Amino acid sequence: MPTFAYTAIDANGKTVKGRTDAESENILLSKLHAQNLHVLSINEEKTEAAKNAGGAAPSGKKVKLKNLVVFSRQFATMIDAGVAIVRCLDILENQTKDPVLKSVIAQCKKDVKGGMSLTDAFAKHPNVFSRLYVNMVKAAETGGILDKILDRLATFLETEQEVRSKIKSAMIYPILVLVFALCMVVGLFMFVLPKFKELFDSLDVELPAATRALFGISEMMRSYWYVGLVGIVAGTIAYKWYRNTDQGAWQIDMLKLKFPVIGELVQKMAISRFARTFATLIHSGVPMMRSLEIVGETAGNRVIAHAVENARSAIREGQKISVPLAQSGLFPGMVTHMIDVGEETGRLSDMLAKVSDFYDQEVENAVKALTSLIEPCLIVVMGGIVGFIAVSIMAPIFKLISAVG
Repeated sequence: MPTFAYTAIDANGKTVKGRTDAESENILLSKLHAQNLHVLSINEEKTEAAKNAGGAAPSGKKVKLKNLVVFSRQFATMIDAGVAIVRCLDILENQTKDPVLKSVIAQCKKDVKGGMSLTDAFAKHPNVFSRLYVNMVKAAETGGILDKILDRLATFLETEQEVRSKIKSAMIYPILVLVFALCMVVGLFMFVLPKFKELFDSLDVELPAATRALFGISEMMRSYWYVGLVGIVAGTIAYKWYRNTDQGAWQIDMLKLKFPVIGELVQKMAISRFARTFATLIHSGVPMMRSLEIVGETAGNRVIAHAVENARSAIREGQKISVPLAQSGLFPGMVTHMIDVGEETGRLSDMLAKVSDFYDQEVENAVKALTSLIEPCLIVVMGGIVGFIAVSIMAPIFKLISAVG
C-alpha cells in the first residue's frame, strides 16, 4: 500500500503535516475531509527502490531563467524541424555555456537514450525544471505537440523574466539612494560629529539638549557599533528561521498582502502570476485539477495557495472555480467575473490570458507609482535628518559667537 505525505489546515487555522498509508489519493482525501481538515497538498512518497531507480540525485544548483528560455526556444525550433529528441539534447548540451544546465542536459540525454521519457528525465531535476515545466512537457508528449508546448513555455518564461526585469530596474535607483543615504548618515555620526564634540569640549561651550542628544547617539554608535551588527545578523537569522516554519510563513505572506502600498503590489503580482500560469497550463492540455495544484505551488504566497486549494475542492464538489476565489477576498471582482465568463463560454484560457496581460500592466504601473513615492519620501527623511544635524551643530556655534561679541 502506498504511503502519502499530506499538508492540511485544521479548523483552528493551524497547518498540520503527516504521513499515512492509503489505497489511493482519493481515499486519503475523503478520510482527511471527514476529520475536518482542509487539504493543501498530498504527495505519494517513493519507495527506496523507486528512489534508486530514479538515477542520480538532482543538483542543488539552479539555472538562470534566461538560459532556460534559450534552451526551450532552441529545443522547440529543432523539434519543429524534425530533429530527433536525443540529437536535440546533444546539440543543446554542446551549445549551452551554463555548466549546471550542461550537466543536466547530459543526464537527460543519457536517460532518454536508456528508454526513459522526456518528462521523467526532466522530473529528476526539479531545481532546473519546475513542476509546471514537467507537466507541460508531459501534456506535449501525450498530445504529440512537443514543439508547440516548448515554444509556449519559452514565451511564458520570457514574460516572467520581463516582469522581473522591469521590477528590478525600477527599484535600482531608490535602493541606491537609500544605501547612499544610510552610508552618509553613518559617516556623519561615526566620523564628523566626534570632531565637533572635541571642538566644543575644548571651548567649554554649554550645549543645547538637541546637540547633547546628537553627540550621545554618535558616542554610542562609536563605542557599541558591534551591537548593531550583531543585532542585524541575529534578526536576519531569526527571520529566516521563523519564515521556514508553517505558521511563520503563513503570517509573513499575510502581512505582505496587508502591508500598506506594498501589499497592493504583492497582490497584483500574485494575481498576474496565477492567471498567466493557469492559462498556460490549461491551453497546453494539462488537466484542470493538476493545473490548479501546480498553480497553487507556484503562487509564491501561502495565502494565495490556500485560496487556489479551495477552488480545487470546489471543483471536486461540482462547483465553479470563480466562487471560492471570490469568497477568499484576494481576487478582485473583475478577475472572478472573467473566470466565470471563461468557464461558461469554454474559453477559460483566453480569459485568464487577458487577466494576466491586464495585471502585468498593473504591476508595472504599481512599481512606477511606488518608486515615485519612495524617492520624495527618502529626500524628505534625509533632508530632515541632515537639517536636524545642521541645526544642532550650528546652535552652539551661534551661541559662542554671541558670547564672544
